[in-house]
Amino acid sequence: MRIFLVGFGVVGRSLAQLLLDNHRALYDTSALSPRLVGVVDRGGAAVSEYGLDATDLLAAKDESGTVAGVPVHGVTGVDAEQLIADSDADVVVEAAPSRIDAPAGAMNNIKTAFRTGKHVISVNKAPLAVAMPALLELADYNGVQFRYSGTVGGGTPMLALAQECARGDEVVRIRAILNGTTNFILSRMHELKSGFDSALAEAIDLGYAETDPSADIDGIDAATKVVILANLILGRRATLSDVAVEGIRGLATERIADAERGGNVLKLIGEIGDSLSVSPQMVPAGSPLDVPANLNAITLTLRSSGDVTLIGRGAGGVETATAVLRDMLDIWRTVGEIA
Repeated sequence: MRIFLVGFGVVGRSLAQLLLDNHRALYDTSALSPRLVGVVDRGGAAVSEYGLDATDLLAAKDESGTVAGVPVHGVTGVDAEQLIADSDADVVVEAAPSRIDAPAGAMNNIKTAFRTGKHVISVNKAPLAVAMPALLELADYNGVQFRYSGTVGGGTPMLALAQECARGDEVVRIRAILNGTTNFILSRMHELKSGFDSALAEAIDLGYAETDPSADIDGIDAATKVVILANLILGRRATLSDVAVEGIRGLATERIADAERGGNVLKLIGEIGDSLSVSPQMVPAGSPLDVPANLNAITLTLRSSGDVTLIGRGAGGVETATAVLRDMLDIWRTVGEIA
């Protein structure tokens, strides 16, 4: 399987290392021999139809800050779309940082891949948040696979579980904790009685939150995941504009105290029912959605079978790279052996 990777940050580098470490096992268990034939980052690209050495890519990134530093195969001043179009890759992995305010670049990369007959795995949520129904239709029109399990839950297979539960039953409601940063902040406000600003500062210090945590604390990240779940599991043709969003920015400690007086905890919940929403909600202390700071959780309400809950780790480099690898294996098994 020939892979073209867009983005060589935390996820991209984790994927390269994962492919390096598991190359023999993938071949032995699945007859899959993936090789990177192109990698693009902000500083340039490295391209080789014969395959790039993951060790060289990682070393170049460490030494020069870009994969363009790879000897012989590194180039600068590149156009990612054109490289994708010209590549002989079977699969394009879109792993650039998600920018809801500027999704066009990633969107065009995905469309170019579809147009040139390439399957796509995306961990970039931005294109799916603003145009998921259109992208699904475009993939189908071009006869290619579109996978994105790493966009929700990271290393925890939330999308796969939801799809499996929907077989032979009907998912009528979803409630989920989809953002680790906000879950950490709310947990600290409950456990340590921290104020919002103090809990946020700790999250940033520990690396759980970005220096600009707006997408997390304003509920946008969770809302993008609600869109993905709504489209895939409930067949809703939803985009980000269909989600009512209330984040936790500046949340008053009085709301934490009010929840605790009733035997509850406050969590940022993404909900899909009659409508789509993200908002701080009370859940009973000790219930399935009362998960610790570093975990995500999803509860599916099934028409016949009742509630099913999956709890696991959320986003992270290795976790998300593992999801990409699962998607690669699914494509391999679905479309048959790729030359």
